[in-house]
Amino acid sequence: MASDNRLSRHVHGFFHEYLTSQRNVSPHTVFSYRDTLKLFLSYASQQLSTPVVDLNLEALTPDLVLRFLNHLETERSNTAATRNVRLAALHVFFRYVGAHDPLSFDNCQRIVSIPKKRTTTPATDYLEREEIEDVLARINRQTPAGRRDYAMLAFTYQTGARVQEVVGLRACDLQLDSLPQVRIWGKGRKERVLPLWNQMAALLRALLEERNVDPRSSQLVFVNMRGRPMTRWGFRHILQKYVSAAKRERTSVANKRVHPHSLRHTLAMHMLQAGADPNAIRDVLGHASSETTWRYARINIEMKRKAIESHKSDAPQETPVWRKDQNLLTYLESLGKCRDYVKPI
Repeated sequence: MASDNRLSRHVHGFFHEYLTSQRNVSPHTVFSYRDTLKLFLSYASQQLSTPVVDLNLEALTPDLVLRFLNHLETERSNTAATRNVRLAALHVFFRYVGAHDPLSFDNCQRIVSIPKKRTTTPATDYLEREEIEDVLARINRQTPAGRRDYAMLAFTYQTGARVQEVVGLRACDLQLDSLPQVRIWGKGRKERVLPLWNQMAALLRALLEERNVDPRSSQLVFVNMRGRPMTRWGFRHILQKYVSAAKRERTSVANKRVHPHSLRHTLAMHMLQAGADPNAIRDVLGHASSETTWRYARINIEMKRKAIESHKSDAPQETPVWRKDQNLLTYLESLGKCRDYVKPI
């Protein structure tokens, strides 16, 4: 089969012109799309018994894409959520190809029309105030690694930043003097500026000074002990080390599935419990949609409902509980009061 230069041309244009120049997406997004296309083209090559360099655009059919998605779940043991992430990347690629190649427009549109697979919404695991304090207290801050770990995990909790945003944080994104704040680069290179507690600013300032980092430089704030960039897997390993220590002594933590994103969930729930407006939480977390943020509000309301219903059996039938039991009334009123979320120092 003759080599189809159209495919290679579109792949090159997709990464070097569309993603980086036109959409200015983050390196993490580029890597995710790259990995998806590598998997898909390798699968297509195997199924069609054709080298990748000789693949033809017309051979990349909707049926082949569907078989690839099934392959991800059955052969590679990917979850439905991961399958949907791969499909979303293929949607973006074939939408680009269809817009730049009229001959393949119909085929690309059929691929773009492949729907996501329905998934169940996973439980939102977060830590209570005492639990996050316990995890942070496990860190030995007498060592350089411990001081880095404490600053990194406390920063993640205080800002609700995504792990990729944390490990990609640079010194020049911080303002640590008057009115401390941080500039965070989120998905799609969207920028948001968040205030920092004075205690948090002091931790970060000390961390940079210990490593002799110029606060105006583009050096990464959090690096591994060899001075190399911190990875998402490195972050996960560090968090799990202290969570595992907390689980051995605190049953409530042992019963939870704590992962890096849990710190983001934790901030959202603590802000909500402290009376913050969901729209403000959306801005802090950098959510593109309010629907994502309102999920926390629904969880909080459900928690209150269950707390109230758990006391139904204690209510005397002959007299309304709010007239007879002042202590229970006080308890119910306390459910709606603000509660400050933890400020690690």
